[in-house]
Amino acid sequence: MTASTPDSRDAAPLDPSRLPADDLTHLERAVALAQAARDRGDHPFGALLVTDAGTVVEAMNTVNTGHDPIGHAETNLVRDAGQQLELDELAASTLYTSTEPCAMCTGAIYWAGIPRVVFALSERALGGLVSEQSGVPTLALPSREVLSHGGRPVEVVGPVDLPQATEVHQGFWD
Repeated sequence: MTASTPDSRDAAPLDPSRLPADDLTHLERAVALAQAARDRGDHPFGALLVTDAGTVVEAMNTVNTGHDPIGHAETNLVRDAGQQLELDELAASTLYTSTEPCAMCTGAIYWAGIPRVVFALSERALGGLVSEQSGVPTLALPSREVLSHGGRPVEVVGPVDLPQATEVHQGFWD
């Protein structure tokens, strides 16, 4: 699936068995990072970036512990990866994330030149679990829709049906 498919709100989640084994392993790691973020008191989101050479950069949400309203896992990851990797490495990498990137994070991914994103829980499914974060209503804007306005294609794979991606949010937003 690519950014040319602007709205996947009604897309059925992909069966994880249809993903390449490496994609599934990395996506499960993103969900484990989301759990680690939750365990330390942050919002339950995690992400990692894998280059073609196999270099891995990981990040978690830091909204609460970092007192940073834009400390989303993906923006933290893009910032860290940008400091550690060359632009050509970013341009040949895949970003894996526990939950579909929000509009802000999708913009960061786009501007970093990352060509591929794989996510588990959709923003629509997340919206069914939480209607606001820290008193601010959620922004229902799928990543594919944001990317459809860009000048280059970004492959988007997801949502992927990983029950643990939903479970990590259970009871957190109550």
